[in-house]
Amino acid sequence: MNTATQPSNAANNIADSATIHPTAIVDAGAHIGADTRIWHWVHICSGAHIGAGCSFGQNVFVGNDVRIGNNVKVQNNVSVYDAVTLEDDVFCGPSMVFTNVHNPRAAVIRKDEYRRTLVKQGASIGANATIVCGCTVGRYAFIGAGAVITKDVPDFALMAGVPARQIGWMSRHGERLNLPLHGQGQARCPHTGDLYILQGQHVTCQPATT
Repeated sequence: MNTATQPSNAANNIADSATIHPTAIVDAGAHIGADTRIWHWVHICSGAHIGAGCSFGQNVFVGNDVRIGNNVKVQNNVSVYDAVTLEDDVFCGPSMVFTNVHNPRAAVIRKDEYRRTLVKQGASIGANATIVCGCTVGRYAFIGAGAVITKDVPDFALMAGVPARQIGWMSRHGERLNLPLHGQGQARCPHTGDLYILQGQHVTCQPATT
C-alpha cells in the first residue's frame, strides 16, 4: 500500500494485502478487502465497502453508498455511483455506465430520488453498456457491448441492443447455450458439463457431478 499519501490502514479499514497505486485516492473510512488491487487515478469514497480479490482499473470512481462483493473486476473509466450494489464475481467492462437518477436536470436536486441498481453474482457487463438506474441484472447474465438496460434482466440471460432485448442464454462459464428464449429445454455447458434447464422464461443450473 502507498502510505505516503494515504491514511493508515486501520483508519481506512484497508486490508494489509490490498494494493493501492500512489495516484489513487482512498477516502478515510472506506473498507477494502484482502488482495484487492486499485490502480491509477482511482477514487474510492469514504462510505464504500469493497470485498476481497477485486480489481479496479484506471480512472474508476466508487461512490459512498456502494457495496461491492468479492472478486469483482471493474475495468478502466467506470463510475460506480451511489445506490449501486455489485455482488461477487461481477465484471464491469471498460467505460460501461451506471446511473442513479431516472430523470436528471441540472437545476433540480434529486439526491433523495436515487433508484437502486443491483448486479447479481457472476454477471458480466460489456464495454460501453449502460445500466439505467432501478434495474436488477440477474445472476450470470451477460450484457453485450453497447447495450442499454432499461428493465430487469433474468439470470443467465444474454442481452444486446438499444434498448436491450434478450437474444439468448449464457452459462456460468460464459458460453452461449443452445436453448430457446422461452418454453422448455435443456443444454449443457461444453466446458463444465453443467446442465441448464429452461422452464418458461427462467433458467436454472445443475452443476455437473464429479
